[in-house]
Amino acid sequence: MKLGVFTVLFAEKPFEEMLDYVKAAELEAVEIGTGGYPGDAHCKPDELLDHPEKLRSFKKAVEDRGLTISALSCHGNPLTPDKEFAQCSHETFVKTVQLAQRLEVSVINCFSGTAGDHDGAKYPSWPVAPWPNEYRDVLTWQWENKLIPYWKEWVDYAASHQVKVALEMHGGFLVHTPGTLLKLREAVGENIGANFDPSHMWWQGIDPVAAIKILGKEKALFHFHAKDTYIDQEKVNMYGLTDMNSYANLQERAWYFRTVGYGHDAKDWADMMSALRMYGYDGAISIEHEDALMSIEEGFTRAVANLQQVILREPIKNLWWV
Repeated sequence: MKLGVFTVLFAEKPFEEMLDYVKAAELEAVEIGTGGYPGDAHCKPDELLDHPEKLRSFKKAVEDRGLTISALSCHGNPLTPDKEFAQCSHETFVKTVQLAQRLEVSVINCFSGTAGDHDGAKYPSWPVAPWPNEYRDVLTWQWENKLIPYWKEWVDYAASHQVKVALEMHGGFLVHTPGTLLKLREAVGENIGANFDPSHMWWQGIDPVAAIKILGKEKALFHFHAKDTYIDQEKVNMYGLTDMNSYANLQERAWYFRTVGYGHDAKDWADMMSALRMYGYDGAISIEHEDALMSIEEGFTRAVANLQQVILREPIKNLWWV
């Protein structure tokens, strides 16, 4: 495994300064945003696709520092009823696939998207209860008319460019659990898998180790985000896990994101690393920092220190005691 970081965290730093900072922290991989919610501070697909010399310089800057690009990330919502944002999300996805092929990056990260409840809808709709029955009807319509048709076409497109699509299972989107990911995968093919982020498993009441095993058995683990979650049971009792309080209102939230080790202890993280190895994942452990209680630098450096203790780096060549 390689320790890396989602570089949107350092969007204020120029590209090469960011790479130097990551290298100085003794990391080995970078995950770079190409647009959508992560922004494109360090990677503008149009420029790199249209100017081969800029593409070469971009790739060389990474390689000269001994780093690798673990993934290009273009999280957006190509299914939203907001036609402008849907089109922008889709175009960014397509360009990111093309760019990944040229950079020899095998994985792109994104969201599945969420549609409205009918073709004339104004906003996305995320059904989370099977009754009243209208919610089931909405969900069925979204899957059959929007989600599956879209990804069936564009997963094939990515495959034709030797690129895998890794969906982050995030609340608010139609693919948000191992079950919904595997349901979509069955419908559209094995070139779609997970950008596994345990923080979203914890707040949905899912054991991340069990989820890794479920997806690992299907060879559906494509990338990994290292982010933690703190669950405040007192506030869960008040608001439930689908708490709608603002992320800025931490004192009232039932749960909120933390840097690695500040929501769950080292044993939980070590168990995840072991499960990843057991099921064949040997890619990047990419730090994502969205901790409202820590600065960028403090949250990042503490995540690095905590992960260095549990990440499994050396491959097993033989079981010498067997």
